[in-house]
Amino acid sequence: MSTVAATQRSNAHATTGVLLMAGIVLAALTEAIASTVLSLGRSDIIGDTYATPDEFAWLDVGYTAFKLIGFMTAAWLLNRFDPRRVIVSAVLVMGLACGLAAICTRLDLLIALRILQGFAGGTLLVGGQTLIFFAFAQSRQPILQALFAMGSVVAPATLAPALQGWLIDSQDWTWIFFSVVPVALAAGGLLLIADSPIPARVRQRPFDWIGFPLISLSLCCLTYVFSQGERWDWFEEPRILWLSVIGTAALLAFLGQQILARGQGLLDFTLFKTDDFSFAFIVSFVAGAALFGSAFVIPAFALSVLGFTPTEAGLLLLPSGALFIGALLIAAFLFQVRHVAPFATVPFGILMIMIAMWMLAGSTSESGADDMMAAILLRGLGLGFLFLSITLIAFSDLNRRNLAGGIGLFNTGRQLGGLMGVAGLQTLIEHNVAANVAVLGTHVTPGTARVIERLTTTTAMLSVKGMETLAAGRGAASLLGRSVSGQATVIAFDSAFFAVTLLFAVAAPLLVAIKIGFARRAKARAARTA
Repeated sequence: MSTVAATQRSNAHATTGVLLMAGIVLAALTEAIASTVLSLGRSDIIGDTYATPDEFAWLDVGYTAFKLIGFMTAAWLLNRFDPRRVIVSAVLVMGLACGLAAICTRLDLLIALRILQGFAGGTLLVGGQTLIFFAFAQSRQPILQALFAMGSVVAPATLAPALQGWLIDSQDWTWIFFSVVPVALAAGGLLLIADSPIPARVRQRPFDWIGFPLISLSLCCLTYVFSQGERWDWFEEPRILWLSVIGTAALLAFLGQQILARGQGLLDFTLFKTDDFSFAFIVSFVAGAALFGSAFVIPAFALSVLGFTPTEAGLLLLPSGALFIGALLIAAFLFQVRHVAPFATVPFGILMIMIAMWMLAGSTSESGADDMMAAILLRGLGLGFLFLSITLIAFSDLNRRNLAGGIGLFNTGRQLGGLMGVAGLQTLIEHNVAANVAVLGTHVTPGTARVIERLTTTTAMLSVKGMETLAAGRGAASLLGRSVSGQATVIAFDSAFFAVTLLFAVAAPLLVAIKIGFARRAKARAARTA
């Protein structure tokens, strides 16, 4: 009888674990859909809300800034309340905010709803990953963190753009928000059904009423600067300059206040006593720049240069999701079954991403999905090997007291790295287009034989199609200008692809040097202790 009872308890525990993991992954999927809604639906939303680009920018800035704020405050919430209830509340708020956004066209209400979505998204991501560490044994973390990454990293990078492109082409942008509602309800239901262990109570810290407004002000200012700086030519616009100064000053004031708080603030400095977390936190900026930067530049190239529809642009990254997931599972097998050190796959991930972006740097205006697919698949494989490794490196040695704070800080670094990467690539493309047009224009001068031949041939072709001779001449000149501009854009995007390769070429030796430095510091510390 005891054997039967033990078997029943084991099966019940396994079922509860499956329900809990399914609920957490679905909760992360709601954030994946909500976070990427503006990437392909921008023009449609602007048209329906009659918003100017400056007004529309607050939809993106509000979401991202409060997602970062959610990352920073989630640890306090998880320390104060039951983590499962925090996640359920956050995912239901996400579903409600998305449902209201789908039926709302007032811009001010949409901005408020995006702020709610951002804060809920940041909270549920930190809460979900923390609960996985709390509820499951350390030996099972590699495969479980791989499953979580499918919802939190793979979905926004591959699945969500494909879904959104199809919904925009077949329906409209409101269906993207509607699609979050059933997923949020399913996630909330599974989390309520599943039982999870209540973590051991730790000493609760009071809410940091000084640090919270300081870090919130800093994150709001810096998010606006990174998101909109390229549109305003960076520091040529006084607004960007002042926001940069205010954001930096608020960040420095926050760090100083946290030191004076002596462990009672939002930031837990004991995290950086762990060398592995310190190293992974630095890597998170580079990994975020690679993930978000490449996820921005590949669809942008497909839409603006290759003339893809939103559905085609979204589907372009979808096949790489399978390789991404495959790499996550392979890495999890190596770590969990073969007991390979997580750091072992980091060089392979970096190398694969470098080769993939170098391959994309050879794209032309005649390239198609088939021409780019090998590089895109290799990129997915590299990201899978990289992200699970740095996740396990960062959190495996943290204790229950500072785990949530470490997860929030790591995600903050990844998101800020992504903002910096996208901003840098946008600026590079914009400046290179202008510079390339100027360079190419010097070779397209009136009176040269090749230009005369091109204009004559194009004019004749347009005349045959029924245009008057004068109009055909103007049309030929316009087509030649568009051809020059198009070629300049292609070269600019190729430079952006190559820039991601250079990022890793510069960062990889630095990261190796940092890792060696941490290892030597650990040995010296051990020697002093002995």
